[in-house]
Amino acid sequence: MKANRTTILIFFVMVAILSGFVVIGPFAQESALYQIANITLGSVLISLCFSLLTEDYSWTDRLWSTLPVVFTWIYAYKAGFSTPVVVAALLATLWGARLTFNFARRGGYRGEEDYRWKILKQKIGNPVGWFFFNVFFIAFYQQFLFIAFTSPIGILPSSNAPFSPLSFIAIFLFICFLSIETIADQQQYTFQQAKYQLLPRKDKLEDEYAQGFRSSGLFTYSRHPNYFGELGVWWSIYLFSVSFHSSLLHYTIAGPLLLTLLFIGSTIFTESITSSKYPAYAAYKEKAGAILFRFW
Repeated sequence: MKANRTTILIFFVMVAILSGFVVIGPFAQESALYQIANITLGSVLISLCFSLLTEDYSWTDRLWSTLPVVFTWIYAYKAGFSTPVVVAALLATLWGARLTFNFARRGGYRGEEDYRWKILKQKIGNPVGWFFFNVFFIAFYQQFLFIAFTSPIGILPSSNAPFSPLSFIAIFLFICFLSIETIADQQQYTFQQAKYQLLPRKDKLEDEYAQGFRSSGLFTYSRHPNYFGELGVWWSIYLFSVSFHSSLLHYTIAGPLLLTLLFIGSTIFTESITSSKYPAYAAYKEKAGAILFRFW
């Protein structure tokens, strides 16, 4: 069994049936968080089964831009579609639609696996060790993060509470960060496609094609501006959620914090691969920030 369009469609149908069963089935009267936790438990098991059957480990990656959006609308449904929760769900849907489009055009729904999993599997080298890594990190922990970084939406009021100035600031920041992520992904996509002769090359980027990686555009200031935008999106949603409370600190801040730690770890691992492939990358690291923008 291989990861292809058919198996991926079956995978999503199974997750969709699971989600519908939890929301309108025997758990219909339970809280949003309880329903989301049960959906996650089921999606983890489904992802594990598909990874073992296909030896493809990007099943959680395929849920990254879709299942969290489902969670936000579960919160909206359980809150009676109050205005604050619906606004948060709509913002998350914009994020998910953009990320899904970018993932799709890179082949994620045609069976393309994240290249880093194969490299990491070789580094671990032990089948038993890789099995447990697949279970506890790739499937369980990453999907637990779906619960964590969407959890701030669960503290939004179920009434049509008035928006504060901070609420509008958070929405504005969300749009800014989503724009940064969109521009960065587009710049990277066109560069990679042209690098491999799939799109016309630009003369001004010939030096970058030769060095092997993009270092212009938003990549002048950050080596991973798309990560910066992604993290900013969920920190903005957290800020929007707490704008309806008296304090900016709430335990759901653990969600965006854990997401930030994941991206820091991903940056370190990804750059270890990139540095080994491209000699010029070491000099580039001295010029641009890792995730945060460096303008000096």
